[in-house]
Amino acid sequence: MVQIGEYEVSEGLCYHKEHFWARVEDDAVRFGATDYGQKALREVVFVELPEAGDEVQQNEAYGTLESVKAVVDIIAPLSGVVKEVNEELMDNPALINEDPYGAGWMLLVKPSDPSEMDSLMSSEAMIEKLKGA
Repeated sequence: MVQIGEYEVSEGLCYHKEHFWARVEDDAVRFGATDYGQKALREVVFVELPEAGDEVQQNEAYGTLESVKAVVDIIAPLSGVVKEVNEELMDNPALINEDPYGAGWMLLVKPSDPSEMDSLMSSEAMIEKLKGA
């Protein structure tokens, strides 16, 4: 974990420009919100996610995060079929704030086009982006 000001960046992940992350796990990719993204929202109070078997498209919304401050779309870092949804978020959406790179993950997806990973930022590129923010 790298600390940039008040934000943490988890090394070894790939990052979408809209402050979501992707972590390759065998033949699937886990999605979540970055520390920067969850702090910008403040207290997450509701999460709307797709169901297992649904398809998501890279750079398109697949759900929403509602906080005391705003409602934002959750943007897919990659296209694919949802294998698993973090059901714990339905009862405890605050996990996104408490542990964005761990227990606050959102989806596990089987990517339909693994080459889409090439369009995401490395952790080093995300660190540089935050330094410039």
